[in-house]
Amino acid sequence: MERFCIQNPAILLSFLLVLLLFFSSSFGSTLNDGRFRSGHEQVPVGIGLVLDLGSVEGKVVKSSVSMALSDFYAIHKDYKTRVSLSFRNSHGEPLLALASAVDLLKTEDVEAIIGGNSLLEAKLLGELGEKARVPVVSLNSPVSLSLSKYSLLIQATHDSASEAKGITSFINGFDWNSVALVYEDHDDWRETMQLMVEHFHENNVRVQSKVGFTVSSSDGFVMDRLQKLKDLGATVFVVHLSEVTATHLFPCAGRLGLMGDGFAWILTAKSLNSFHESSINDFAKESMEGVVGFRSYIPMSKALQNFTLRWKKSLPVEEADITKLSISGVWAHDIAWALATAAEVIRIANVSSTLLEAITKTRFKGLSGDFELADKKLLSDKFEIVNMIGSGERRIGFWNSNGSFSNRRQLSSTHNNKLETIIWPGGSTQSPNGSSLRDSDRKKLRVLVTSSNRFPRLMKVNTDPVTNDLIVEGFCIDVFRASMSPFNYDIEYLPWLNGSNYDNLAYALHSQKDKYDAAVGDITITSNRSMYVDFTLPFTEMGLGIVATKERKRSDNEEFQGSWSKQIGVVLWFGFSTLVYAHRERLKHNLSRFVVTVWVFAVLILTASYTATLTSMMTVQQIRFNSNEDYVGHLSGSLIANVALTSSSLRAMRSLGLNSAQDYAQALLNRTVSFVVDELPYLKVLLGENPTHFIMVKTQSTTNGFGIMFQKGFELVPNVSREIIKLRTSEKLNEMEKTWFDKQLPYTMDDTSNPITLYRFRGLFMITGVAFAVALAALVILWLRDNREVFMNSVKLFVSGQIIHFTGTIHPSPLDDHIGENAVQMAQRNSRN
Repeated sequence: MERFCIQNPAILLSFLLVLLLFFSSSFGSTLNDGRFRSGHEQVPVGIGLVLDLGSVEGKVVKSSVSMALSDFYAIHKDYKTRVSLSFRNSHGEPLLALASAVDLLKTEDVEAIIGGNSLLEAKLLGELGEKARVPVVSLNSPVSLSLSKYSLLIQATHDSASEAKGITSFINGFDWNSVALVYEDHDDWRETMQLMVEHFHENNVRVQSKVGFTVSSSDGFVMDRLQKLKDLGATVFVVHLSEVTATHLFPCAGRLGLMGDGFAWILTAKSLNSFHESSINDFAKESMEGVVGFRSYIPMSKALQNFTLRWKKSLPVEEADITKLSISGVWAHDIAWALATAAEVIRIANVSSTLLEAITKTRFKGLSGDFELADKKLLSDKFEIVNMIGSGERRIGFWNSNGSFSNRRQLSSTHNNKLETIIWPGGSTQSPNGSSLRDSDRKKLRVLVTSSNRFPRLMKVNTDPVTNDLIVEGFCIDVFRASMSPFNYDIEYLPWLNGSNYDNLAYALHSQKDKYDAAVGDITITSNRSMYVDFTLPFTEMGLGIVATKERKRSDNEEFQGSWSKQIGVVLWFGFSTLVYAHRERLKHNLSRFVVTVWVFAVLILTASYTATLTSMMTVQQIRFNSNEDYVGHLSGSLIANVALTSSSLRAMRSLGLNSAQDYAQALLNRTVSFVVDELPYLKVLLGENPTHFIMVKTQSTTNGFGIMFQKGFELVPNVSREIIKLRTSEKLNEMEKTWFDKQLPYTMDDTSNPITLYRFRGLFMITGVAFAVALAALVILWLRDNREVFMNSVKLFVSGQIIHFTGTIHPSPLDDHIGENAVQMAQRNSRN
């Protein structure tokens, strides 16, 4: 981001004045009115170029566009339009590029702008293009989602997705499972780097470390960071740097022995595309021997060869050191042809297309290949792979967008998926072993461990009396060891003996880099500590909790005390006495007494459950809204607890500092404190050791949990954080917590836990329902036994009546009434008997 700042105040003032003048006029309504509708011949079409004319790239693009238009109109002499070019020098400053574009629109009335070779410039010019409604063509800016909102922005660049796939396949082809990523610490480079990192992760290539440099990084800084990569055991490096920074990097790497046997260096396409032979001295070239690089592939053709020869001859004497047409120069040639073609198309009668629409529909054979914009992008998805040899380079193959390599120029589906022999750093043709140094050169990691031993389940540090070795145990150190296991380190533990103020620990780690590398223990992640050290992701639950004893805030009933047998007898007597004394109506039948007895017990259970739940809820409320006369316990010396106790809900409480889980338990049980407030990991230890005596009410996540501290910028931080994520998602972290904390879970409770619902008492209602059904069935059976004859006669009478009715309907007879009377009389006599 160095180039974003304009150091010269006069330049900044000029920019602001130009911008103010530009936006004070309503150019938006006049820029596109009748520009190409004149009937005169050779209508001028203004195109503006905003370039860093002091750079090799700017000079190449300027000369390429000028010569491309000369060639175009030499062929199309009958065209009615003529593109006229206006140049502005941005000096590589994004704000000056914007001011230059504003000036071109205001003074030259240009129809399109070519410029914006960085992400920031592309954003600024893209925004200006939206306001002015003119197309903006960006050369070699990275493909980014942040640019997708600019509808008038056209990009000519390489396909970052295809490149990422190619580099990943190249790495997998040599069975390398990890790389170190060296990148330019700038928006452009970070944006394109992220896509590559995602491809690495998807294809099981671990990014061992990432190191960022800028164009202003000193030799000392570069050497220090590269030395750390070497100590980490990195042997395969992916370099994503600009030409200036890269030519600074490799001599430093050579002095550290990183350009010898056993190492591999890979240059990305964005890096190699920016290289210009004229600006790299021989020493820098030779220091890159053995490097492999990807570069956008421009197929050689007679047209390209002819243009290149004429372009070299056309360069002025002061630019004679420029010997090669760059990738951007080739793209600029094709863009110039597309603009000239589109300008002529919209001059045709009865054509209502805009300049942007005409460009997107333009098709022709350009120097870069077939020109065709896809989603307003001219993407180069084929790459040549080169090997740096001496002060030159040698092509070893190609990467095709269909996903494979070839050592031939014809990138078809019948390629042999092979590359030519590679000369690696050190002059060897034997491919480096990506893990050679990790197996033979283990680095010692010096780790400070908290040694207060106040919560041994979290962290316990003792010295072996026989060997005098440091013995470190606990949940925190188990997490650290598990997250460090994939890395090749010998770990040396050093006790922190200066108390529990971990702010001092963070500062010691920051200020004594020659003694310590990391710190592990019950260390909470805070913003103050993060100013001095880097934390991994938290490996514990985040937040504070309140712990209190499991007691009822109501009087106990002496009638229900005593042994279990006595209490059961009292309950049974209470239930039966309810039947006798609680009801005025006498129950005459035993089945009635049975059903009512079951229902009384059901009501008794429901009442007891409701009372218990309500009491628990009231207990929690009493904990939260306790009187100001009670004490609240907290960890002595804990800054986190002190912050919690100054909150609005606990500010008036009197506090008491305690030093261990045993102190917490004793103070709660003897009522020295009403409850304890602390971070959840500490309270988990307390509840794990005393699961039957205490309950915990979780509060909001007001803390960040425990993390592992490393020195600022230490390469292991993202890797260890990634391992912590793996431990969490694989349930291994939960298993560690159960090993050290949990004894009888669950032990947490709050106002809304375990609410009373019908589903909770489904068994009880099933029992009462079955009892009622059994009683009803028994009653029916007894009634049938006592009234069997009456029931049977009634059935016979009913059946006889139905039969008579049925036969009478089918065969009516004068005798029917007489027979019916006789049948009724017979039934009446039987009933009397």
